Amino acid sequence: MRPDLEARLLARAARSQRQGRLPSLAAGVVQAGELTWAAGRGTVDGTREGAVPDADTQYRIGSITKTFVAVLVMRLRDEGLLRLDDPVGRHAPGTPVGDVTVGQLLAHSAGLTSESPGQWWERTPGAGFDALASSLGQEHRVHDAGVRFHYSNVGFGILGAVVEARRGAPWVDCVRREVLEPLGMTRTSPMPEPPAATGLAVHPWADLVLPEPTPDAGAMAPAGQLWSTLRDLAAYSRVFLGLAPEVLAPETVEQMATPGVVDARPSGWSGYGLGLQVHRTATGALLVGHGGSMPGFLASFLVEREQQTASLVVANSTVGLDGSIGADLLALVAEHEPYVAPAWRPATEVAAADLEIAGPWYWGVTPLAVRLTGPDTLDLLTLQGVGRAARFRRRGEEWVGIDGYYAGEALRVVRGADGSVTSLDIATFVLTRAPYDPPELQPGGVEPPGWRTV
Repeated sequence: MRPDLEARLLARAARSQRQGRLPSLAAGVVQAGELTWAAGRGTVDGTREGAVPDADTQYRIGSITKTFVAVLVMRLRDEGLLRLDDPVGRHAPGTPVGDVTVGQLLAHSAGLTSESPGQWWERTPGAGFDALASSLGQEHRVHDAGVRFHYSNVGFGILGAVVEARRGAPWVDCVRREVLEPLGMTRTSPMPEPPAATGLAVHPWADLVLPEPTPDAGAMAPAGQLWSTLRDLAAYSRVFLGLAPEVLAPETVEQMATPGVVDARPSGWSGYGLGLQVHRTATGALLVGHGGSMPGFLASFLVEREQQTASLVVANSTVGLDGSIGADLLALVAEHEPYVAPAWRPATEVAAADLEIAGPWYWGVTPLAVRLTGPDTLDLLTLQGVGRAARFRRRGEEWVGIDGYYAGEALRVVRGADGSVTSLDIATFVLTRAPYDPPELQPGGVEPPGWRTV
């Protein structure tokens, strides 16, 4: 990384630590899956003589833990061991909210209460899942399921139980076996392992600090228990950069990063996918990841897949970390050391049957075009500024929409008696090589004699 960019990144991190009155802050940047910059400010115990944090200092990462649980759930889905539309009670019996779905819990759209009943769970030792399940009643369904976004820590406590039921092992063991070990993450754990920062609260009106408790949250641990380091989080970012298919398929990451419900509070565009927060910045960058907050700790984990970068920020304070630092670090990298895409190369082979469908098409009078983008992918492009664009991926004899209006819909290639391509059919929308022609293929027909002057 260039020294001038490093200086800008350090200045941004230093400003955040000082203005936020954070006992310590550690920040890092990932480029193409590698930690290329890291810096620490302050001291890990809040004293003047304490150690300055580095890339191997542990901090509690709070709700970034939820992304690990989401990865485990999506791996179960990919293996066919559950479906996202399964009622959660099918996999975690004993909860009175068992009719909400696994997908709704991942997306915080199940309508459940935000916190578990009883004392503030983040500062008190937690009990097992049976105790959590028995504490929940119909009064803890604060919204109708599937109607709106409502952040629920309880929902991820339940998802942790789903993982344990399907795997037959504690969720933290599943995290270690399925995520940490494949990625070489040796400094991520459910409880702190030295060197680790001390969780601290800073007095709002004086420069004083107070240690915060860091108990085991029990059944609520999947909502925010894990501790990690910049170096480990850098390795973890590879999952969401599409560089760790051994952990999660890039297609599954794409699904997780697609916002299904929107958090309407922020002034910027913000939503929530499946276990991931999604944000479109004012400059057009699409960031996915998660924030983290537990008493004594704050964290930010953001990935910009187009630039193949990630920002990592951890601090040991209950409040004070400004919400823009993660995006700001990524913006600095994009401005001063932008990602250089690999050179384009011609395809080694294109199937003749695929080439037949390339080029212009018309849905009625709307001009579109098919462009082959890979051996198993194509783009449906808009022309003249109208129409619906989408990307498709081959699935058997069909092509299935990845995004846009046609996400999940099948594109079928229709052939005539002689085997030549006559049309494309996308969810009953017929595309032909000429506007409303041939007439016999058009739903509703074409009034003879066809096109005319007025």
